Amino acid sequence: MRLSLLAATTLAAAGLLAAPIMAHDDEPAPARTAPVPVSLTPDQLLQPYYEALRQQVEMPVAGPNPSLSPATPLTRIAFGSCNHQSAPQHMWAQIASANPQLFLMIGDNVYGDNGWDADAGLESLRRAYALQASHPEFKAFRAKYPMMATWDDHDYGLNDAGGSFPMRRWGEALFESFWGSSDAVRSRPGVYDSTITGPEGKRVQVILLDTRYFRSDLKRMAWSKDRPPLGGYLPDDSLDKTMLGEAQWAWLEQELAKPADLRVVVSSTQVITTAHQFEGWTNMPVERNRLLETLKNRAASGLVILSGDRHAAGIYKAAHKGETMWELTSSSLNLSFGSDNDRSTAREPDPARVTKFFSEENYGLVDIDWKAKRLTMTLKGNTSATLASQTFTW
Repeated sequence: MRLSLLAATTLAAAGLLAAPIMAHDDEPAPARTAPVPVSLTPDQLLQPYYEALRQQVEMPVAGPNPSLSPATPLTRIAFGSCNHQSAPQHMWAQIASANPQLFLMIGDNVYGDNGWDADAGLESLRRAYALQASHPEFKAFRAKYPMMATWDDHDYGLNDAGGSFPMRRWGEALFESFWGSSDAVRSRPGVYDSTITGPEGKRVQVILLDTRYFRSDLKRMAWSKDRPPLGGYLPDDSLDKTMLGEAQWAWLEQELAKPADLRVVVSSTQVITTAHQFEGWTNMPVERNRLLETLKNRAASGLVILSGDRHAAGIYKAAHKGETMWELTSSSLNLSFGSDNDRSTAREPDPARVTKFFSEENYGLVDIDWKAKRLTMTLKGNTSATLASQTFTW
């Protein structure tokens, strides 16, 4: 980690960096002593620097956004992930054509770790937000459609990073400033959030998890020329590893106990699938089972899981203790790694996936039929053509 002169000066002034001890020629050098243990984490040590930095840099903001009335009966929610600030912004018009009542940005909302150079000020992340805010397509969309957001690694600050990322507090400050986070989010570490919208009988609870700020380090796979091509991590059954951290786990249980008719649970990384070794809940099987168990024990309601991250999309299905759980993965908005859906599907066989694995640009829709208690998940391509659809009742 490289600190700027400002950072070093600020930390020294706060007594967190020791000043060199100088001895005069006619005085004996001071005896060396053992270093004083410091119980602060790296991000806590950097906090004085960030307090000073706030006074010197402009914090990017996404721009005005209409609020969603708590009384609104939601019937259509759109969402997406993996939006690069330097790539074309054509998908906003496509999503607008679907006329959603709410849009969820569920991670990698910008790519701020491109060219990341260990600068404690996360300047490349700040510039990424500023560039995204400048796009007229994005500004027009945000001015019309209510939005909620959580993050993934590339808008957190470092590829595949978790709770040990030293600059996470500044990444959080940038996120909360850009998206205009609620007072509840700003009052606690991390960016997890929840809302309940609609009258009794049509209440939709949207739960945005934070799978970055508290997550334990992942177990890496040893390099081998024969290593499978689907990621570099191994499942870790350690009981001391966490995806959400105990405070967020307790919060999630409290949220799931609230009265709601349908719950939309958002995870930036995939939940159901165990078919790859990239990031996802598959990295921590104990935590994955805890999540499925926690969702199973929710107060009576329908449930759908939304996820992103993969630069490909699909619909997933799993049975957990007699309940069928559905997950819709949508990725990416404008950073596709290809358009050969058949090749992507063949590359990652997955018994939990009930559709092809779509590698072209896409966004997701959740449509709610309250009279029939029926939910339809749809994947839309970059011309809003339907790629896949699945309906279920609850």
